[in-house]
Formats: sequence, structure tokens, C-alpha cells
Amino acid sequence: MFAIIIIVSSKTFAQDTAKVNAKDTSDLMNELENETGNNKVVYATSTFQYTRIIDGQSVENLPSHVLDVRISHRFGPLNSGVYNFFGLDYSPFNVLIGFDYGITNNFMIGVGHSAYQKTYNAFFKLKLLKQSTGAVNMPVTVSFVPTVAINTLKAQDYPIKLDSGINARPASYVFQLLIARKFCEQFSLQLMPTYIHTDNISFNHTKRNIFAIGIAGAQKLSKRMSLNAEYYYQLPDDKAPGAHNVLSVGIDIGTGGHVFELHFTNSVGITEKSFISETTGRWDDGSVRFGFNISRVFQLGKKYRENKSWEKK
Repeated sequence: MFAIIIIVSSKTFAQDTAKVNAKDTSDLMNELENETGNNKVVYATSTFQYTRIIDGQSVENLPSHVLDVRISHRFGPLNSGVYNFFGLDYSPFNVLIGFDYGITNNFMIGVGHSAYQKTYNAFFKLKLLKQSTGAVNMPVTVSFVPTVAINTLKAQDYPIKLDSGINARPASYVFQLLIARKFCEQFSLQLMPTYIHTDNISFNHTKRNIFAIGIAGAQKLSKRMSLNAEYYYQLPDDKAPGAHNVLSVGIDIGTGGHVFELHFTNSVGITEKSFISETTGRWDDGSVRFGFNISRVFQLGKKYRENKSWEKK
């Protein structure tokens, strides 16, 4: 009997030990998995649908070896009336044709030409920080974007007479920090501190240095559509006489290899210097313009497969 009790006790103890060891092993594996997961860096993707929000830049970059051809159009003001078909049949409009290219996945360049003041512009965009969680917790994505614009309008075509000796083809410079956060899959927000060194010829600028702060957001409506809004506030002491802050709202529509955007804005300008500091239209008097942006991307080199989020839906 004593031997039987010892044998049964031994088996019970062995089973309990096996259970404890199995439990300890399971807990240990879970801890190891959690530690492994915490060592990974998970980056936010598709903060915005496109490299532009409406007029201004977003923190999104083109992947390397990708060319983006853009056409942006602004019609006339809505308050031009029925005779001008509310601006759609109005000759003083503006159009920009631009070419952007991804050098690396974090660095892109672009050039363009705008009909407004016959302006040529060039820029680069460098991503400095990426929003991430896990081993590296970074709450925002940050990009740096400097832009240069050259006005090539002939002296005789200016609305004002230029004094002799004045350079009729002045250049302006814009420097922006883009600070964005993707709060969830549907909503993103971006701030744009902006410094502009502008000419005082093409517009009634009383100051050559202008400071502004922009805010923009995107609300995803569906897999292929998002509602975007963009506003730039100029410091009151820097604002030129007759200039107003620009407000734009629009809808992005992804259609295959294209991004098509319909929007309303009180600015006729499309380059940063013009729409931030030279907007004369106002929403409250109906001098708002309908416009659209069309983007088409082309893969010119080896496809960057790790960033599939930028592939058009």
C-alpha cells in the first residue's frame, strides 16, 4: 500500500511539474514574442493620398524612379456671372504643368511652369522624420521643402509701369517645414510653417519677408476618395495691401494610375509664393474659383516594392 501511494504521488507530482513547466514555457515564449514585436519599427503610410494636398505640398514623397506629370487648372471667379458661365468661360484663368521625380524614397525634385505671371518654379522635398511606433516612437512626419520661382512676364505686360533699371524677371524663395500626423486610417492633419522672400514688383508687397502658417487636413471618405482642406494665415504685419488668406477645399479621387482632384479656392495662383501671399479673392464676395488637378505617375526604373501604399488604387 505504501509503495502504491508513493507511485501515485510521484505521477501526480510529475504531471503538475509538467503543467507548470509548460505554462512557464508558454509565458516565456509570449514575452519573447512581445519583445521581438517591440523591437520592430512600424512606420505610418499614406498619411495623404498624394504629394500635394490641394495647392500646397504634403509630406508624401514619390518613390524612387517614379515620374509624376501634373496639370493644375484654375478657372475664373464664380461671381463673374452667367455670361461667363460662372468662371468656366472666362479668359483670365491659370494653368500649371509640372514634372516631379523621386530620386530616392525620401528625396524628390520638381519643376513646373504657371501661366500666372509666366512663372517657372523648382523645388526639392526631403523627408527628415517619419511617424512610427514600436522600437522608435515618432509622433509626426516632418519634411523640408524649399522652392524658387522666377517671374518671366515682360515689362510691358505688367499692370503697372516699371521704373528703368528694375529687374522685370525677379525671383522669390519659399521655405517650408511640413509637420504631419496620421491620427487614424481616415484622418490626417498637417502644419506648414512658411517663410517667403518675395519680390515687390509683381505684386504690391510692402515687405520682402513674409511669414505664414498653414494648416491642412484630409478625411478619407472611401477607399478611393478623400475630402481635403487647406488654409494659410499670413502674419498681419506682413500681409500686402489687397491680399487675403487663401482657403481651399477639394475632393481627391483615385482612378487607376491617376489622381483627380476637384476643388474650390479663392486663389488664382498655384505656386507657393502666389497663392500664399498674393491671393486677392475672397470667399464672402463670391470671388472663388473652381479648379482641378490631374496627376499621372510613370515607373521609370526598378519598382520600389516595399512601399506599396503609394500604388494608386
